[in-house]
Amino acid sequence: MRLSALTTAAALAAILATTAQAHGPTRRKVEETVQINASPDKVWAVIGNFQDMSWLPPVEKTEGKEGNTPDKATRLITLKGGATVEESLYKYSAEAMTYAYRITKVDVKTLPVNDYSSTLKVEPDGDGKSKVAWSGAFYRGYMNNDPPPELNDEASQKAVRGLYRTGLDALKAQVEKGS
Repeated sequence: MRLSALTTAAALAAILATTAQAHGPTRRKVEETVQINASPDKVWAVIGNFQDMSWLPPVEKTEGKEGNTPDKATRLITLKGGATVEESLYKYSAEAMTYAYRITKVDVKTLPVNDYSSTLKVEPDGDGKSKVAWSGAFYRGYMNNDPPPELNDEASQKAVRGLYRTGLDALKAQVEKGS
């Protein structure tokens, strides 16, 4: 009897170890911030319109509908080189200077993510300065086990972090130049 219990325990441990290794991706989170030497109102004037992503360097053009209306507003972003990203707005507050959106369609070769949502927020940060936070949550580009390197967790985090950093640095340069 004792041997049978040990055999059963060993079999159960092997099954649990296999199951633990077989789980899919976990949701990743990234946040980047920048301090801008301009008032929150000036910064919000540049990024506060969901229909305008002209401040983001990779963007060629933005087409949208329904303005800044949550659960109705959508935009189609065309990137330099022709790739597109479709997004929808689900939260918007001009008073709080924040909005949140989701990617509804993107080729993982363009941005290696799935189930992506993001928030942009502008806050006061000292005398006449602003802090902009861009945060996102997403799954890697390959939703099954054993992703190729270009679609794994690290690649997705690196791509999103790079996009946010590029955007925030460009925003800072644009707003401070115009101040």
